[in-house]
Amino acid sequence: MTRSKTYTPELREEAVKLVLTQGLTLEDAALRLTIPKGTLANWVTAAKRGTSPKVAPGSRSVPELEAEVSKLRKELAEARMERDIGKKGGSVLCAGVAAKYAVMKTLRLEFPVTVMCRVFDVSRSGFYAWANGKPSQRAQDDARLKVAIEAVHAQSRQTYGPLRMQPELTAQGFPAGRDRIVRLRRELALRCKQKRKFKATTNSNHDLPVADNLLNQTFAPTRPNEAWVTDITYVATGEGWLYLAGIKDVFTCELVGYAMDERMTQTLTATALWKAVRNKRPSPGLIHHSDRGSQYCAHDYQKLVKQFGMQPSMSRRGNCYDNAPMESFWGSLKNELVHHQRYTTRADAKAAIQEYIESFYNRQRRHSRLGNVPPALFAEKFSKQTRAA
Repeated sequence: MTRSKTYTPELREEAVKLVLTQGLTLEDAALRLTIPKGTLANWVTAAKRGTSPKVAPGSRSVPELEAEVSKLRKELAEARMERDIGKKGGSVLCAGVAAKYAVMKTLRLEFPVTVMCRVFDVSRSGFYAWANGKPSQRAQDDARLKVAIEAVHAQSRQTYGPLRMQPELTAQGFPAGRDRIVRLRRELALRCKQKRKFKATTNSNHDLPVADNLLNQTFAPTRPNEAWVTDITYVATGEGWLYLAGIKDVFTCELVGYAMDERMTQTLTATALWKAVRNKRPSPGLIHHSDRGSQYCAHDYQKLVKQFGMQPSMSRRGNCYDNAPMESFWGSLKNELVHHQRYTTRADAKAAIQEYIESFYNRQRRHSRLGNVPPALFAEKFSKQTRAA
């Protein structure tokens, strides 16, 4: 008997935001997060009625947020458009009319001609008369592809290079060769976010018992919920540190459970584990791999691991490669999000991290190890193949 699919409250919250706050259609949002359109429609309806199952303390109602977003959009849309036109075409503001027309031609797929004429102080009739000379089909295709490349660049949080961008463009209806994408990215001056180093949080100076290293750097499970890896990291905010405990499925690359708090305690790691078990319901025998931190070696936590029928496994002292899949996730999170933001409060950081995990990393971010598909889609395809076999 097939068990009905369940979704986390956090995913429901981020999915509703895509529709009500970011303005996506139900179809586009459902496709982006790989969830049924009808399910998303029910969530949105519940949110509008104020019957959403989980509302953060002190948060405003959906109608209030919708009203504020609508007001801000009306006030800022035109100013932002003129600002963006000035940024992209500012080099010709003091140039001749022909140079201005040339820039307007490259930007006409992004901005209304009327607005550009006002920014560059030229006439619409003059621009259309100049533009009568029809460009080649190749030039037209390049212009459309540039718009798609910029859209994917923004959608991927400025993290996709040509190799990962190519399948995403194909999926959106813009097939192109890698060399062509490289050329157009260079013309658009697009660069991926730069990586930075960060420190670990493990404290192995304790007398608590440790488990054997069952994985031993062999990260080759054959199915979901066969091996999970877990660890703790921290994020700086204006109020102090925010600690994040995460649990990742080695097979699907999906972050199956996580928790955040201002203190690094056993409760933090236990909450992440409870959420992972609630979300995935793994069978007994799953390998639970962590480092030797005191939060994972604690008797209460190990008791919880055994209660769920898991096999405890721990890295060797000071060897980050023994927990490489989890370190890989921390690297993605920090290089693609945390290192490019400044959080005033812990609540701000929590909201950004939750959105990154639920909306982007698990359901949109393409992983080369999975054949350039997102973890949620990979897991769904594997489940269908298993049932059909």
